[in-house]
Amino acid sequence: MKTIYLLLFVFLFASACQTQKPEDVSTIINETTKARIDSTLKSFVDAGYVVGASALIFEKNKEVYYNAFGFADREANKPMDRNTLVRIYSMTKPVTGTALMKLYEKGAFQLDDPLSKYAPEFTDMNVYAGVDASGKIVTEPAKRPITIRDITRHTSGFISSQDSPLGELIKKTDAMNKENTLEQMAKKLASLPLAFHPGEQWGYGPSVDLQAYLVERISGKPYAEFVQENVLTPLAMSNTRYTVLESDTSRLAAMYFKGEDGQLNRNTNQDALSFNLRKWPLTPGGYGLTSTLDDYMRFAQMLVNEGTLDKVTILKPETIKLMATNQLSDSVTQRMWLPSKGQVGFGIDFAVRLRAPLSKEEMNGTVGEFFWDGAASTLFWVDPQNELTAVLFVQIMPFAGQVHKKFRDAVYGVYEPNVVE
Repeated sequence: MKTIYLLLFVFLFASACQTQKPEDVSTIINETTKARIDSTLKSFVDAGYVVGASALIFEKNKEVYYNAFGFADREANKPMDRNTLVRIYSMTKPVTGTALMKLYEKGAFQLDDPLSKYAPEFTDMNVYAGVDASGKIVTEPAKRPITIRDITRHTSGFISSQDSPLGELIKKTDAMNKENTLEQMAKKLASLPLAFHPGEQWGYGPSVDLQAYLVERISGKPYAEFVQENVLTPLAMSNTRYTVLESDTSRLAAMYFKGEDGQLNRNTNQDALSFNLRKWPLTPGGYGLTSTLDDYMRFAQMLVNEGTLDKVTILKPETIKLMATNQLSDSVTQRMWLPSKGQVGFGIDFAVRLRAPLSKEEMNGTVGEFFWDGAASTLFWVDPQNELTAVLFVQIMPFAGQVHKKFRDAVYGVYEPNVVE
């Protein structure tokens, strides 16, 4: 009888071990980590960094963390929650890149094709070379054409306005006016000199808006229609759109900015806030979408699963790998503020982490991670090494890099460079 009991115990113990497979166990987000993230998000609100914050994390295809603190709309006393809609600004860019790469997979273009092959207005571009004695802008012919690869990695020469004669010309041209169609935007951009020769620098600007225009030119469909049919609808991202439905406006978070006195003030500039409240001619590829935590997490989950989610394939694994591979050569030494995001390069519409931090003061993350953020300080990343995806939503300007730093440290723990990975 003792032998039977012993065999039964061994069988039950072995069965229990089999049901708890190593891949089912969260290796990053445990109870200690959850408490640390809670404390960090709460501290953002308590310290006045943000009015509200929410975060969602998946690990190995399972939800392992969600919480929200503070307000989506402080003045209306509406708490930040899972259904809050936020303006994701530049987190629109990876969605646009995904739409563009759908056409790449069909053989519609090659990355090193000249942009002018599909948009002739970008033929024979000139580059800003300063001003002459009378203050007139001087230009020189571009050394080579802008390629599609250039507009996916921000080496095209197009930048946002800056404090220079070129910056003044960019402002005057007003290519990104929301009353412009993508075609009108493109023609205005093509009339401007480039800030640098294609491929020589990394310059953030309207390159991804040109990707949206390219999608229109190649597909023959309006960009908003193409991205809806090929990315948003297949991923069941039903809350992600340019124009918030009238029935959903109460879910849209208010926008806040930090004043000179350090206090958080509500943005009441109706012109700045109007983009998502009605349909405009411009459907930019670089900004403009609103989304929820769960919607954007579906996009991130598709990426960590190498292009597929819920048996729906958006892109092939090799395309995701290409997008998450650094496309910047070492010769591109001028990279604006990109180094502030850590030891990163840039792929196709994502920053790509190449090396571990050199110090605990640097932005934390794992090698091989790819990610991007938004002007209102939203953030997401894909960590293939740990099969982890994270989305952080806040609505604060100007960009709050320290919020991202503290959130990353809460997820992974403060990086210690003396620890061998």
